[in-house]
Amino acid sequence: MTVKELYEKLSSPGFQDAENGDLFYNFYLFQYPAENEYGIRKEIQEFKANLIRPLNYVDVLVLNLFEEFCAFLDQKKFLNNPSMLGYLLKKEENDPAQASNVQDTLTRNAHHEDFLKYIDHRIQHHISQKDQYKRPYVFLHGIGSMFPYLRVNEFLALYEDYNQTDKYKIIVFYPGKREGNSFRLFGLLPDNHTYRATLLINE
Repeated sequence: MTVKELYEKLSSPGFQDAENGDLFYNFYLFQYPAENEYGIRKEIQEFKANLIRPLNYVDVLVLNLFEEFCAFLDQKKFLNNPSMLGYLLKKEENDPAQASNVQDTLTRNAHHEDFLKYIDHRIQHHISQKDQYKRPYVFLHGIGSMFPYLRVNEFLALYEDYNQTDKYKIIVFYPGKREGNSFRLFGLLPDNHTYRATLLINE
């Protein structure tokens, strides 16, 4: 599916209906070459700007998973430090030999229930607003930046307990490609099966 075709699908009233589709699986995956990452990020912002116009009245929540993770760590206290992110950055800077321990801590926090609750709070705040706009989509990108702390199939599996499949659709922008029944992040790194995600393809 091309970027233009994706926009046409997102603009479709039928696809905008969160209850129109598989009510158990509301994850949709748009794959693209990793070298197009910054171009896709620009397209995501253009999608948001165009979809909110009067023709659609669709307000999209755009989440860069890596930036959300950093914001989550920044507001999380650790020991006597007001910011776990600041503590970890300083720890690694002062002692590069601690890099492995820092990575383990980041990976553990990326999989932690508190981070899932943080993302859920962001989504719930967005969809609960009362105005003239529809809010059927959450755009999720920054997948490559989260590697190796959290893979997309891991996030989708962990988020299942919070997901409301009849309220919104999560569009995952994936910098990689499918090979058979598995996916390769950046076209190189095996990502196993992408958990319960519908691959957006030409119909």
